[in-house]
Amino acid sequence: MGVFRMPSLGADMEAGTLVEWLKQPGDTVRSGDIIAVIETQKGAIEVEVFESGTLERHLVEVGATVPVGTGLAVIRSDGTPAGAHNDLPPVAPVAVAPPSAPATPPPLERTALAGSFGPKASPAARRLAQERGIDLDTLTGSGPEGAIVFVDVEQAWLRRGASVVTGPAKSSGVDGMRAAIAAAMARAKREIPHYYLGHSVDVSDSLDWMGRWNDSHPPADRLVFSALLAKAVALALDGFAEFNGQYRDGQFHAAAQVHLGIAIALRGGGLVAPAIHDAARLSLPQLMTALRDLTNRVRAGRFRGSELADSTVTLTSLGERGVDWVQPVIYPPQVAIIGAGAIQRRPWLVGDSIVPREICQLTLAADHRVSDGHRGGLLLREIEARLQAPEAL
Repeated sequence: MGVFRMPSLGADMEAGTLVEWLKQPGDTVRSGDIIAVIETQKGAIEVEVFESGTLERHLVEVGATVPVGTGLAVIRSDGTPAGAHNDLPPVAPVAVAPPSAPATPPPLERTALAGSFGPKASPAARRLAQERGIDLDTLTGSGPEGAIVFVDVEQAWLRRGASVVTGPAKSSGVDGMRAAIAAAMARAKREIPHYYLGHSVDVSDSLDWMGRWNDSHPPADRLVFSALLAKAVALALDGFAEFNGQYRDGQFHAAAQVHLGIAIALRGGGLVAPAIHDAARLSLPQLMTALRDLTNRVRAGRFRGSELADSTVTLTSLGERGVDWVQPVIYPPQVAIIGAGAIQRRPWLVGDSIVPREICQLTLAADHRVSDGHRGGLLLREIEARLQAPEAL
């Protein structure tokens, strides 16, 4: 018997709003199943459950905003008698849902909307569509029996951008995310003793190798430099545990795998950095697939809670924006972030000759409570060595 609680989906999250239950009392759940959709300043996030059993009952109603750690549902483990949860103490606090949210979500059905019968949709999806001015008749549902669910509306909103969102509503959403990011970054600069290092890396060999790979593979299997960089960073971190983990409760906890956060700019404004899990163990084609999938899902408003909460280190690349270098801020509770600027053709000394080479400026921001500049410098040099031997990535 366990209580499924509101997860922490990042250092900037204090509470979340339950917008949709995807599992109902009596449903069987398995570890990794998506059980609910939680809305935070970063958007609608699909939340997984990490134990198996039967969903006994909901503890929080749709529409309620509750703090991180609040019990959301009771899950009865396999083999536990039904009703055993009655011995559990009450779970509090639980915020009262607003009047517009029904205490018990009605079954999906066709209901009157604006004087006509609308398509089959969940109550949460209808509310969001009304708030953001989206016509449900234009959407295709991904829920039971083709019903439109909350995430379908969120995707449509992100795809259409300002054309379907009023100025104040869109500004409010972006402002909320900006406020959350600002709070996390202010905490990081206040609590984390940052130190910064930079290193210019010759990536000509990586680009030449990537060009040969892409020439011999169909478009769907081609690589981008960001995939090579991510793999080089992940492999390098395998030997530098003090940069890969989380600082919690006054102590650093090194991670067994590299869950590499990838900073992704949202089309509607804002930024998130969900993780590619165990990035060092993925082949380059697998990492490229994961990177493409993650970027597409994030920009469509579909990503999972574990992808936000599990990051052990972050990579931010602003090369596509044409900047020379970036001085990033660590995202707590992580202890390091690696940045990359644009690749630029520059004169470079190779042996005794000056030749044109492709150069990328890498930067590292790290936590002085856990590491120092000596080790940080060695980490950047290890990333460089990995990039200069692309065939081994």
